[in-house]
Amino acid sequence: MRVKGINSKEIDQLADDPFFQSVEVVMAMPYTNRAIAEKCATLMAKRACADGAIICVHDVDREGFIPLVNRVFSATSSKYFGYVAQDAFPGRRWLAIALETLGRNNNTLFAFNDGKWMGVLASFGIASRQWVSKIYDGPFFFPGYGRHYADVELSVLAMSARSYCYDPNSVLVEVDWNKDGASVNPSDKALYHERRASGFEGRVASQELLHMFS
Repeated sequence: MRVKGINSKEIDQLADDPFFQSVEVVMAMPYTNRAIAEKCATLMAKRACADGAIICVHDVDREGFIPLVNRVFSATSSKYFGYVAQDAFPGRRWLAIALETLGRNNNTLFAFNDGKWMGVLASFGIASRQWVSKIYDGPFFFPGYGRHYADVELSVLAMSARSYCYDPNSVLVEVDWNKDGASVNPSDKALYHERRASGFEGRVASQELLHMFS
C-alpha cells in the first residue's frame, strides 16, 4: 500500500497522477500533526494486506476534516474511497477485511471498528465511489459540515438503503486520550438536526433511523 503526504494546497495535483486515478482504494487522512499522521499511515500500510493508497493531507489553512476529505475525493477516481483521522491505530488486515465485506451483497458503506461505536456508526469508513458520488451529486460528505456529523448522516443513509456493513475484526481504533471530554461543533450539530427534519432531503423515512443519533 502506498503512502503519499501532501499539504492541502497540493490536493488538485492528485488528478494529474495516473496512479490515483486507477488504484482500487484511496484512504484520505487529513492531519494537523505530521509526526502522528506519518506513524499512523506507515502502520496502516504495513497491516492493510491489500493494495491501495493512503493520502495524508496537512491542513495548513485549517479548512477542516470534511472539506479536505471532499477535495481528495474529487481529485481521485478509485473504486473505493475511505476516511480516517491522524490518531487511528490499525489492526492486522484492516483493509483486506473491509474490502471482502464490501464486496458481498451490494454493500456500499463499511464501518471500521473504532473502539467506540462498535459498528453502529462509520466514524472511520470506506464506501463505494459509485454509490456515494450519486448522493450529493459529487462530494463524498455533505459539504455543509466542517468537522462532525457528516459521517453520521452518511451512515444513516447507508442504513436506510440496507447497504451498511461492519466486521469487528477490521480495526481502526481512534487513539484520542481526550475524546470523551471533547465537545462537538455546535454548528455541525445544528445542521444535522436541520437536515434530519427533512429526512435528509427525503432520502430517509424511518423514524428509528432518523432519531438513532442525537
